[in-house]
Amino acid sequence: MGRCRGSILGLLFLGWGLVAGLWVPPVLGRFVVEKNSLMVTSPADLRGKRDSAIGNFGIPQYGGSLAGAVVFPKENAGACHEFSRSDLFKSKAGGLPNFILIDRGVCLFAKKVWHAQNAGASAVLVVDDKDEPLITMDLPREDDEAAKYIQNITIPSALIDKNFGEQLKKAVRSGEMVIVNLDWREAVPHPDDRVEYELWTNSNDECGAKCDVLMGFLKEFKGSAQLLEKGGYSQFTPHYITWYCPQAFIASKQCKSQCINNGRYCAPDPEQDFSIGYDGKDVVIENLRQLCVFRVVNESKRSWIWWDYVTDFHIRCPMKEKKYNKECADTVMKSLGIDVRKVEQCMGDPNADRDNPILKMEQDSQVGTGSRGDVTILPTLIVNNRQYRGKLEKKAVLKAICAGFEETTEPAACLNDDIETNECLNDNGGCWEDKASNITACKDTFRGRVCECPVFNGVQFKGDGYNNCEAIGPGKCRLNNGGCWHGTRDGKTFSACQESVDIKCQCPPGFDGDGVKACENIDECKRRTACQCPECSCKDTWGSYECTCRGDLLYIREHDTCISKRASDTKATWAAVWVLLIVLAVVALGAYAIYKYRLRSYMDSEIRAIMAQYMPLDNQGEVPSHSQEDSHENHA
Repeated sequence: MGRCRGSILGLLFLGWGLVAGLWVPPVLGRFVVEKNSLMVTSPADLRGKRDSAIGNFGIPQYGGSLAGAVVFPKENAGACHEFSRSDLFKSKAGGLPNFILIDRGVCLFAKKVWHAQNAGASAVLVVDDKDEPLITMDLPREDDEAAKYIQNITIPSALIDKNFGEQLKKAVRSGEMVIVNLDWREAVPHPDDRVEYELWTNSNDECGAKCDVLMGFLKEFKGSAQLLEKGGYSQFTPHYITWYCPQAFIASKQCKSQCINNGRYCAPDPEQDFSIGYDGKDVVIENLRQLCVFRVVNESKRSWIWWDYVTDFHIRCPMKEKKYNKECADTVMKSLGIDVRKVEQCMGDPNADRDNPILKMEQDSQVGTGSRGDVTILPTLIVNNRQYRGKLEKKAVLKAICAGFEETTEPAACLNDDIETNECLNDNGGCWEDKASNITACKDTFRGRVCECPVFNGVQFKGDGYNNCEAIGPGKCRLNNGGCWHGTRDGKTFSACQESVDIKCQCPPGFDGDGVKACENIDECKRRTACQCPECSCKDTWGSYECTCRGDLLYIREHDTCISKRASDTKATWAAVWVLLIVLAVVALGAYAIYKYRLRSYMDSEIRAIMAQYMPLDNQGEVPSHSQEDSHENHA
């Protein structure tokens, strides 16, 4: 224990602002490099097995091997900038993959591998620039540039010693074909049909890119982990790193805000600023809670529930939304059926001036044993007591875990990528559900159960997926009245559901209430909001009212007034009379117009006849007048 505490002591006060993802290997700590075998098969004078240190990024082929031809670039030997072509090292059809030999130095390991991958390399061998024991290639610090691409590195990489690297370079330069084989089959021991693995993690979700990667991995790997646990194929244990505060500084503001149990267990400030947001002690308490959640569910033979708790807590109780607290944690535990009282008993008193047995055990576990070194970097995955190297990604980690099984004992999960669980059948996975309509937010996926509000019969639901989901938009009132009040009485049905997206539940006219639990009938008569005319008589009905007038008066609802029925009849009679008079006037005017037209036509013809008689034209015969015709008729 002294080694670990002594090594962390310097880090504690040199880097109070550092986050867990940035911890570096302690100077005095015991660091073990995880290795794979590199076998040279050609040329003959170099044939044999050599050690190479697996890079802490990319995807090593755990449980398998990869053969390739070694290439040493004539230019850009350190691979610190992009190569001239994207297919420079891409293998030809039918040819061996190309392993690129790169010199160490000048730029980050990850940057070298990234440039080689983009140029078509299948693997990278980095040649050390000094005579020293092999180290693990990793990011020594948080680097914004590297963070952008390190998660996209998919090829394996390894560090080889300087002398061996120079021998390979010499062989390549002389024109010899150099063939090597990277073998990861013994990188993880596989003694039996069960794999023991542990994940050193953290509940802090505000520590930058590495925390984002960790939280993403937890959610992605959950389904596989739970399947292995339920089948008895694995034994998983979560761990959390803590620091301690030196005796001389226990009374300081830093220790009081970042530690619990009088400085015994500490964590860095999440925001790296003591004056804002959450403190390190908040992280230590939640880490302790997650350890106790694992103990409680493990005692009840449901160890896989830990994965549900940590992923749900991250989704429902993020620091950014100021929900990273006990109240939110209790809500998550209750939704998963975890005994909150037992968890609190396990946690003990964080203010007590004594050791916490759970956290004390965690600090002891940080010290390496056997083939495993001290744990100083988060996240760290240990498989069969060997540290996993490579990208923290579901398929890569699952492959490493599966490499830990004795041959022929691998479970189906190791042979099938389409891993599915059936957690929604168990208490609906702790998600929201509407039993009346048989609607649920629980989705069964290869990642385990996910609580997401559904789309049901074309209607979209919206909410957190855990405590509530509400129908929104068109069609929502068809489903259980959109969760709003509705009622039927005397053959009348009323609903408070509104189809509008912005309005959830609103009591209809004639009712008053919250629209969800109840809408009470409004008595318009007592409130004197209707039938206010002197002659009116009001009677309340469910959702409305009836208004009548005295005698033979007629009630007009739009104007809330009474009028005489006779007056109404007289008006109708006079209206008919006026219509008749107007029709007669129109007919008379039409007849008069016809008469005038015919009279004028007659007069015109008479005038033409007289004019023709007294002023005949040369080419026109006499036109007899009407008077002459009359005279002839008389003589006859």
